[in-house]
Amino acid sequence: MKVSVGHGLAGAEKRLEERGVSRRDFMKFCGTIAAAMGMGPAFAPKIAAALTADNRPSVIWLHNAECTGCSESILRTAAPYIDALILDVISLEYQETIMAAAGEMAEKALHDAMKKPYLCVVEGAIPMKDNGVYGMVGGHTMLDICKKVVPGALATIAYGTCATYGGVQAAKPNPTDAKGIADVFPKATIINVPGCPPNPVNLVGTVLAAIETVVNKKPLPKLDDLKRPLVFFGETVHDKCERLPFFEKDQFATSFNSPEAKKGYCLYKLGCKGPYTYNNCPTKKFNPLDKGVGVNWPVQAGHPCIGCSEPNFWDTMSPFYEEQK
Repeated sequence: MKVSVGHGLAGAEKRLEERGVSRRDFMKFCGTIAAAMGMGPAFAPKIAAALTADNRPSVIWLHNAECTGCSESILRTAAPYIDALILDVISLEYQETIMAAAGEMAEKALHDAMKKPYLCVVEGAIPMKDNGVYGMVGGHTMLDICKKVVPGALATIAYGTCATYGGVQAAKPNPTDAKGIADVFPKATIINVPGCPPNPVNLVGTVLAAIETVVNKKPLPKLDDLKRPLVFFGETVHDKCERLPFFEKDQFATSFNSPEAKKGYCLYKLGCKGPYTYNNCPTKKFNPLDKGVGVNWPVQAGHPCIGCSEPNFWDTMSPFYEEQK
């Protein structure tokens, strides 16, 4: 799983060219991340420098109680594809779902990655009941693995709503006492990137920001009171929704097959939780990425926002197809 490390930008360009990614594609990708973080095109070279610096930290990616949908989301990142770029430039050295190593070799890869400065990405909630026995990887509880890795990380990025708040595992009655990473490790440096699944750009942008704290001594991104980067979670879905003009005119769809729905009327009466949800889904959208913007997102496709980036949304936002009271 470990990828070779060259010498700065020149070394990275050589490796990427061998994978079919041109310098132009790489700089386009850096421009995409710059745009997602609210920067201008001029920042693309600085992002490229940070992503290819020899002293950038490695990334350890842990899996807990989850469906792996967050990994699937980023694996489907296009322009360029993750296997051609992201695994290399963020120096991902351990990821249980996609790494080739198994058994003792996998454990050795984890221990080796922890010998130098590293960032931790955690996907999934941690089962806490009965000392964590309801979540095991390689004979170790997920709780024990996280105890070994999270405290020593430069920063830990909780990726996805399960990792940030517990997700569906923590929904009532929460039989395994599943918790988000920040609740288990209150003293650790945690950055939450919620969503079910999150937009891959939000993760890569957050990883980049964390890398820059090491490479360029920059501060971590500004977070809200739920530890979410404000650059991605600073506005509600409702604020940027293309259906907002219909909401302001009190024009609502009354059913999914109504003439109003087909005209693109607001879905608030059908359960849309956009006014209560902070995320950049309307502006960044989802797969595939093209010039920094995906091609679609749930509300554009005709489905209400279910509030998946908010705490306890399975309990507080449901029933999903009824107006929020």
